[in-house]
Parts: sequence; C-alpha cells; structure tokens
Amino acid sequence: MRQSMFILVFLFALTFASKSKPDWANKDIRDYNDADLERLFEQWEEDEEPLPEDELPEHERKPPAMDMSNLDFTNPDSFLKQSKKGRTLMTFVSVLGNPTKEETEKITSLWQSSLQNSHIIADRFIIADDRAIFMFKDGAQAWEAKEFLIEQKQCKDVTIENQVYPGKYSKVHQEL
Repeated sequence: MRQSMFILVFLFALTFASKSKPDWANKDIRDYNDADLERLFEQWEEDEEPLPEDELPEHERKPPAMDMSNLDFTNPDSFLKQSKKGRTLMTFVSVLGNPTKEETEKITSLWQSSLQNSHIIADRFIIADDRAIFMFKDGAQAWEAKEFLIEQKQCKDVTIENQVYPGKYSKVHQEL
C-alpha cells in the first residue's frame, strides 16, 4: 500500500511539475525555433549582473561628458577632438613618393613606435602600397598624432574625419 501511494504521489508531482513549465520548455531541444531560443537566452540573462562601463561594447557606452565652456568654436579641430574623446577613430596616412608595401610597412612602423613612445596608442594597418590606417581607441589622440605625422619627411598627408592635412614636405604643403 505504501509503495502504491508513493508511486501515485510521485506521478502526481511529476505531472504537476511538467504543467508548471511553459509549453516551449517541454519541447525537445532539437525542436526549438528562434523564439524559443530567445526566451531561453532571456531567462539565462535575467540574473546576471550588468557589465561595467569599460567592458561594454563601444556602441552601448555612454559618451563622455563634454565641457562646453572650454571649447573654442573658432577652431573646428578642437571641437572635433573633444567630440571624439573616448571613441574609436581611424586616420588615413599616405607616404610620400612611390614606396613599396614593404617600405610603407617599415616607415609606418617607425611612426607607430614614435607615437607609442609619446603615449599615443594606435593600431596600424597597411591598406595600399603607400597608405596605412592608424586606429586610435581614444579619438582625441588622433589630432596629437596628426601634428607629429605631418612633420615627418616621408608623410604625404593625414586624413581625419574627411579633412586632409598635407605633410610639411609634400608638394601640396609647399604650394600653400
């Protein structure tokens, strides 16, 4: 009698437990559709703590506060520099003359090292025989790097936010 009572209670509990779950949760995992997987993911994420600000993807971070009182609106570069602070920014740099890809690699590597010695951190990517991208995690550093780069003998020009800055030794700069 006890065994039959135990089996009856067990079956009742098993039936009751399966009824408390939603229908999609009782499906075989192989039969889940996208909506079921999304609900499962939302349940998974419910109890997690939010990520700290510095670990969030860049598009989800709050932009840093800009101090409008210190901005010089007569100088558009200073305004752009402040607006790009804390944001990733790509700068295009062209090498003067007709260098090979290896020569461009060597020259831009020296520039990258010099920038890093000045605490300006940039990733460098060669995109053509005479052109490279410098990617700055803090976009405000791009303008400091620009000042250094346009002073270099092998620098043809630097492009930041579609604004071209000719190198000091380029023909364009000498014509100005």
